[in-house]
Amino acid sequence: MRFAKYHGLGNDFLVVDLRTANAADAAKVQDPATVIALCDRQFGVGGDGVLAVLPSIAKGDDARMRVLNSDGSEAEMCGNGLRCVVQWLHDHGGVAKDEMAIDTGAGRLVCQLLGERITVSMGAPRLTRAEIPMVGPLGERCIDQPIEITGQPTRTITCVSMGNPHAVTFVSSREEARHLAETVGPAVERHPYFPQRTNAEFAFVKSRTEIDLVVWERGAGLTLACGTGACATVVAAILTGRCDEGPAVRVNLPGGALDIQVMPALSNVKMSGPAQRVFDAEIELGALRSRPR
Repeated sequence: MRFAKYHGLGNDFLVVDLRTANAADAAKVQDPATVIALCDRQFGVGGDGVLAVLPSIAKGDDARMRVLNSDGSEAEMCGNGLRCVVQWLHDHGGVAKDEMAIDTGAGRLVCQLLGERITVSMGAPRLTRAEIPMVGPLGERCIDQPIEITGQPTRTITCVSMGNPHAVTFVSSREEARHLAETVGPAVERHPYFPQRTNAEFAFVKSRTEIDLVVWERGAGLTLACGTGACATVVAAILTGRCDEGPAVRVNLPGGALDIQVMPALSNVKMSGPAQRVFDAEIELGALRSRPR
């Protein structure tokens, strides 16, 4: 299997072109056991996930992206992963243009290459419990609502879907954000509130145009960056009066910064950041070793 290793601010992926693969080969690459073995950082290649580039469904779109987390589960959407796929398509995938439309689990997203940065129109955030999804009255929003974690003080979350679920907690420092992501993030991910689990964001608002953020990602754990998480966090900051619609907000993640702009009336969220190639390689899937148990 040939693949390319890309990362978006340290959030790293194996990009695999399955647009012309036969059904058996495509199924093998996307099998959860294969994904887990590939993403293992000691026994495999290592990565936060596998990005399968597939034929587009809608006429006129350039490709379809499927996001497979390092634990073998599937994510509806991944902002850093989408930028990596767009950069790969431009570099090696035969799509030599500066604007692309990609099919994702969150719908059709339009992306623009602007120098070394890629801007993605992520669409409007989904805010009801039904859309996230989470338990409770289906049409209700979850804004600064308490969440109980065993052995922890009660904290509040604001929940947003950017095509995938996010639970945002605002904290008093970047250090606290890191500590809570590591210690509380796993429990938030699997909290009974979230039937499909959730990404957990811990955010320190430095100003109305700058946020420090650490994310525990659903299916991948602690990562250096999360594009949809950055978008969801800025939306949550606006909903709770900490930031404003219109101006771009710089979101500082452990791997670097993304610029997030939420348009008036929460009508669209734009994410801008880099994607970089690390290397191209080939691996024999049959030679992959499972991690000893």
